[in-house]
Amino acid sequence: RASQQITPEATWTLVPGAAATQEAVATFTPPAIEEGGEVQEPSFVPLYGQLNPGVVNIQVFLQRQGVPGAGAGSGFILSEEGYILTNHHVVASADRITVIFWDGTEANAELIGSDADSDLAVIQVEELAEGAHPLPLGDSDRVEVGEWVLAIGNPFGLGSSMTLGIVSAVGRTIPGANRTFAIPEAIQTDAAINPGNSGGPLMNLQGEVIGINAQIASGSGQANAGVGFAIPSNTARRVAPVLIESGSYQWPWLGVRGSSVNLILAQANDLSTRRGAYIHAVVQGGPAEEAGLQGSSGTETVDGLDVPVGGDVVIEADGEPVVDFSALLVAVSDKRVGESIDLTVLRDGERQEITVELGPRPAGETG
Repeated sequence: RASQQITPEATWTLVPGAAATQEAVATFTPPAIEEGGEVQEPSFVPLYGQLNPGVVNIQVFLQRQGVPGAGAGSGFILSEEGYILTNHHVVASADRITVIFWDGTEANAELIGSDADSDLAVIQVEELAEGAHPLPLGDSDRVEVGEWVLAIGNPFGLGSSMTLGIVSAVGRTIPGANRTFAIPEAIQTDAAINPGNSGGPLMNLQGEVIGINAQIASGSGQANAGVGFAIPSNTARRVAPVLIESGSYQWPWLGVRGSSVNLILAQANDLSTRRGAYIHAVVQGGPAEEAGLQGSSGTETVDGLDVPVGGDVVIEADGEPVVDFSALLVAVSDKRVGESIDLTVLRDGERQEITVELGPRPAGETG
């Protein structure tokens, strides 16, 4: 199980699930609503009954160097043809995949396509169980902080578990399954997400899937601490059809490494703006280098810290503001391989227009 240190107390952890345990599942009771002098408890029972048949539990079996292993995850039904969406890290290494439907019916599943960079995968069963049905994809671009969300999945092997919370933040950037490519626009939630929830849906109260649960930040790295992350549904909307058609997804590549402009970067580089994507380095032979983008030329010491200087600062992409490095990733990922992106950059305090033709991302590259 891969993890990346974020602070001394917290790690980002992929949540592939583990053997089922009997650990207690915490419950959340929403606040009572008082109407006409009577206290009424809002009920999510009808919504659970509507959505649960669209969610599946996933068991994976693998054998490495003669040693058998197993894991658990979640997924949800995409179509009546038996396509099911889940996480890449749940099924990518599996020798056998079993799907368990809401009524307990089991079926063998075939891996149709998988993409580590978005941490998404599509599997397929020959036939859906009776009563099982697809769940609709919502528009993750319209998700707002504070709205109620539900997660249904298979935490610790306890299938068909529902948890409730709110959207804690939007626009987060999380690492992909191979830990080299960042997934932008992720949704943060305090709905409980635990090992086994990976690949399951995060849904709004209209019954639409707005995210695919994938990661947690936790002091232990093993269980819910109220900070979970879901891959946005609009990423799934883009990737899943291509996985079904061709088995893989080719992301466009700019060929840069960088970070968001902050106060200390702005001071060291004498920038008039506190927003933008700072280019630390361009990959040799990559699209950015060929187009003339420039990375840092050296460092300058500010308050005892070595700060890169001399790199281009991207402030617009195709005429739209680039407020941080994540926004640049979003602008690139919205393109196709071979398409061009028009970048406005600050170089030595002057605006320049640079057009980059995006190439296919080589294995292991990030920007």
